[in-house]
Amino acid sequence: MSDKRTVRLFVKTYCGWCDEAAEWLKVRNIPYESINVSRSAAGMKEMLELSGQTLAPVIEVDGEVLADFDTGQLEVFWKGLENSAR
Repeated sequence: MSDKRTVRLFVKTYCGWCDEAAEWLKVRNIPYESINVSRSAAGMKEMLELSGQTLAPVIEVDGEVLADFDTGQLEVFWKGLENSAR
């Protein structure tokens, strides 16, 4: 997978699933931007526009969006991105 992907992770404070998603990315050395929607009204608005919901976490990778997920779902999503890049 290209290192040039743009990865943004929308999270909320005290969100276990958000923390797990961030850790999943860190362990795999995947650079990402974290946007805490609990602290940013603009971030919340953007997350809502991208995902159609206010539940977190939401990840956007080069325009592909996965919303309200656990790390198992993130793994499947990421493999799909890798396969589509081939």
